[in-house]
Amino acid sequence: MPLRLNTSAVSDAGAHRPTNQDAAFAASWGAAVADGVGGGPSGDLASAALVHRLVATRGTGLDADGLLVRIREANWDIRAHVERDPALQGMATTFTGVFLGTDSELLLAHTGDSRAYLLRDGEFSRQTRDDSYVQALVDHGIISPEAAAAHPRRNIITASLAGSEGDVVSVASHAPQPGDRWLLCSDGLTDYVPETDVARLVADAVDPRSAAAAAVGLALDAGTRDNVTVVVCDVVDDDAPSAEPIFFGSAARWFTEDVETA
Repeated sequence: MPLRLNTSAVSDAGAHRPTNQDAAFAASWGAAVADGVGGGPSGDLASAALVHRLVATRGTGLDADGLLVRIREANWDIRAHVERDPALQGMATTFTGVFLGTDSELLLAHTGDSRAYLLRDGEFSRQTRDDSYVQALVDHGIISPEAAAAHPRRNIITASLAGSEGDVVSVASHAPQPGDRWLLCSDGLTDYVPETDVARLVADAVDPRSAAAAAVGLALDAGTRDNVTVVVCDVVDDDAPSAEPIFFGSAARWFTEDVETA
């Protein structure tokens, strides 16, 4: 029986940001979170444009190369917005997504400091590496992982999607198993909530919706000063019919009238 994803997401602007620059989508074939890069113009537009373009151009049975082409096409959409309005120059977004691919594989695409975690057989593990200044300090042994969580420059990222031909995205292939639970999130969660607390919450939740809602609630209770978005995907092997993708955050405000999912 073919696998599908049972997905849900929750996105909140938080108490300290006037605009939600996070975007996300959840579907039976894939899900993703994108976080507009702070300090640049129109991060909410960048994240929403990327997510909507990915959904509108989705194909079935993508391999890693096919997914990279889809992401590149979505990144060109960001560039098109900048070419139409030069005031948007510099807008960019992180991106982390999971997609069911060919040969019963699950593809994990990533750039920036949004994260993906996998809960399998009770073990919760991070599956992405932050593209960030602070992560580079950790990699070189300059600071400890514990110090990274409170570093004043932890929000400086070293890779993102900004419409440039030189933008880089990694795609890794995983062998999915029924019962796997994936969590995708913006740094509004992980900068404020310890991974051990997230792991316990995700393991205890009865379904993706309650897991996503509880994780966002935990970040808000912890006083997150950023937007916070959590997407949770359960790998299942039932034959439930596919539903239309659902958009969250800035993707729920931008471009919804233009989406074609056929």
